[in-house]
Amino acid sequence: MFTYTARLYDRLYGFKDYDGAAGKLDALIQQRAPAARTLLDVGCGTGRHLRWLKQRYEVTGLDLDPNLIAVAREAAPDIAFHVGDMTGFELGRTFDVVTCLFSAIAYVETIERVECAIGEMQRHLNPGGLLIIEPWFAPETYWEGHLTANFHDEPDLKISWMYLNAREADVSVLDIHYTVGTPDRVEQFREVHRMGLFTRDQYLAAFRKAGFEAEHDAEGLFQRGLYVGALKA
Repeated sequence: MFTYTARLYDRLYGFKDYDGAAGKLDALIQQRAPAARTLLDVGCGTGRHLRWLKQRYEVTGLDLDPNLIAVAREAAPDIAFHVGDMTGFELGRTFDVVTCLFSAIAYVETIERVECAIGEMQRHLNPGGLLIIEPWFAPETYWEGHLTANFHDEPDLKISWMYLNAREADVSVLDIHYTVGTPDRVEQFREVHRMGLFTRDQYLAAFRKAGFEAEHDAEGLFQRGLYVGALKA
């Protein structure tokens, strides 16, 4: 998925306040599970949240994309990172908290695979553990046809990326066109990101099916909302 942009990822999203989001997440965990000591981040990307959360927890990361994991390991060699599919993984241990942030859950595309992913996360939780998922947009809130453009500007690195928000049934399709300039050359390439659009009721039903008592926070960390599930002890 991030074949071209894994090593650019942290610059592409440098405008996101990951430390602030991780601080909010920590406050939520302390409120709901103050005894929590271990945390697994599923769909961890380059590990930006974990670089902050490692101050408070024993953290582990998992992501399907080996390119992102390579960047994560380089940036934080003291954190355990694993390559794995959130719909089917086995780490051989359990955690007090499992997170799936920055809309990573949407990459599974279908509600059946959402249920599989939540089931796998549940298997990796301790009794009474906490599952926190940050969703992508719902079918009724997705902005189809919207033109998005971003620009990253450093003296020796310029990046522009642009896409139209398309849709195929309940899957959003982002055909992203990149231009990357350095003193050596200017390159252009594309990545297509397909992300499922799921309703609030679908998420809550998937949580309940896996044995959670769940609720929805409409604002969340980055105004995308947040689903919080407590596993029955």
